[in-house]
Amino acid sequence: MKQDRSMKITALVKPNSKKESVEKLADGSFRISVKEPALEGKANFAAARAIAEHFGVARSHVKIVSGLSSRRKVFDIVI
Repeated sequence: MKQDRSMKITALVKPNSKKESVEKLADGSFRISVKEPALEGKANFAAARAIAEHFGVARSHVKIVSGLSSRRKVFDIVI
């Protein structure tokens, strides 16, 4: 039986950015810039997609644990 491993990361999401990027900050957290606005969960979905691409996992393996309505979020990533 294979056991899934996961990790939690803290990220600051910047919606309405000119370009999309994922940067690791000095404190170990991430800054995620997305083009989508912070309306109806569009920026949350885009941030999860960007994290998935950054770590090379499927989008379905990335979940927002806390911060759904905040710029500071905690993501759980199954690797």
